[in-house]
Amino acid sequence: MTAKKDSLYASPVEQISAFKFDEAVVNVFPDMIQRSVPGYQLIISAIGLLASRYTHAGSVCYDLGCSLGAASLSMREQITAPNCKIIAVDNSQAMIEQFKQHLTADSEKAEIEIVQADIRDIDIKNASVVVLNFTLQFIPVADRLEFLTKIYQGLQPGGILILSEKLKFTDEKQQQLQTDMHHIFKQAQGYSALEISQKRSALENVLIPETFAQHQQRLQQAGFSSAEVWFQYFNFASMIALK
Repeated sequence: MTAKKDSLYASPVEQISAFKFDEAVVNVFPDMIQRSVPGYQLIISAIGLLASRYTHAGSVCYDLGCSLGAASLSMREQITAPNCKIIAVDNSQAMIEQFKQHLTADSEKAEIEIVQADIRDIDIKNASVVVLNFTLQFIPVADRLEFLTKIYQGLQPGGILILSEKLKFTDEKQQQLQTDMHHIFKQAQGYSALEISQKRSALENVLIPETFAQHQQRLQQAGFSSAEVWFQYFNFASMIALK
């Protein structure tokens, strides 16, 4: 699949609507995510490596908020344990339809089941690996603890949650630095100042970032024995929570 260039916010918009994962976004999503999230491809690759270590025979891996299935496909490439299954879930019909169109069958690798649903409604069972790759940040803060507790309860002992998120910082200078560097990163990927500004406005009150300390505390409240950052590039980070 050849990724179309993201130019959704290249022209001035009189009234910017709240960001949503509609067909327009889906059509440019691979380009958008690569040019917007520092280190995205490294995270995707590492998810596959982590899945290869933690997936047990007969267990299930969940990719919650799967978008076009990058994490699911990375896990499928690396999992060697027999009789495993990947359940990929997203609430965007446009995402799910395009993922289904481009998913090729491979009888020698783990099966991928694609589900269109609100990830909060999914039953987590017999899980060895759960992935929330830049997904939790779109869930209302008030719902996050209950959701993570549900994931913890559905994980097998020794299972892991891979949680990737945009972070905020309590120190104002650090927050400004990290924000500025992210904008510089996006400019280096070819985005204009107008695109960056309009996209930021569209995401306001839609993507709600938190500090690492807030994530860590909530994960421990949910039951996880530990949670640490394994990767960070400016204000984007990925964490591993252990059961």
